[in-house]
Amino acid sequence: SLQKKREFIRGTTGEKFISVERRAKNLIFKLSHGKVILVHLKMSGQFVYMSNSNNGRVIGGHPIELSEKELPNKHTHVIFELEKGTLYYNDTRMFGYLLFYPNTEAFLAENHFGLYGLEPLSKEFNLKYLVNALKNKKGKMKAVLMNQKIVTGLGNIYADETLFESKIRPERNASSISRLEAKKLYQAIIRIMQRATKVGGSSVAAYRLLDTTRGNYAREHKVYGKAGQMCVNCHKPLEKIIIQSRTTIFCPRCQK
Repeated sequence: SLQKKREFIRGTTGEKFISVERRAKNLIFKLSHGKVILVHLKMSGQFVYMSNSNNGRVIGGHPIELSEKELPNKHTHVIFELEKGTLYYNDTRMFGYLLFYPNTEAFLAENHFGLYGLEPLSKEFNLKYLVNALKNKKGKMKAVLMNQKIVTGLGNIYADETLFESKIRPERNASSISRLEAKKLYQAIIRIMQRATKVGGSSVAAYRLLDTTRGNYAREHKVYGKAGQMCVNCHKPLEKIIIQSRTTIFCPRCQK
């Protein structure tokens, strides 16, 4: 609304960016005087930084070809004028958002992350947590792993990859998983997420890192996007099924 736009402009003008944090797919910009901007890039959001000296740009998020040629453009929705440059927020589909909060209390009162589960690389995410999360769950393993109330951030790609690594069928009932299987799954989650983070993620679509390069983990996918190709272990064709409207790739021979 126009009122919210005015509040955003008034509230951020003259403030400093103190820090940037992340929770799941959300970015949290902390400003001076306790002010907060909550950002979600959704499907096509993008930040582009242009220094006053025109000494390069930093692009974070989904690339938009037009925005890399001229700024601002018709996809530019927010412009932050900084001391040494300009930060542009572009979004072709306009699903993303920037929400302004005048203080930390107002931000926390919204409880944006109250329903989120633990992140797989957090200290709190351990074998005991995973075992308890799977216990008495009636859903299929793939669906449970993608439930953001249980594990935040695995998503479609890493759910397929971790289940393949731990040799667990994606359509198995979560409550049927033994402690030994849960341990193998836990180890696979940690190993794969650490590796994927190290090489910059998967970038299977249009996502870009801050230096404009793509993540390299897509080269290491063993099942995701490989339906009909040969399993790297048994050399038999990988199969595709649909679980909760999501394409799921697995090996019917290696995964039990």
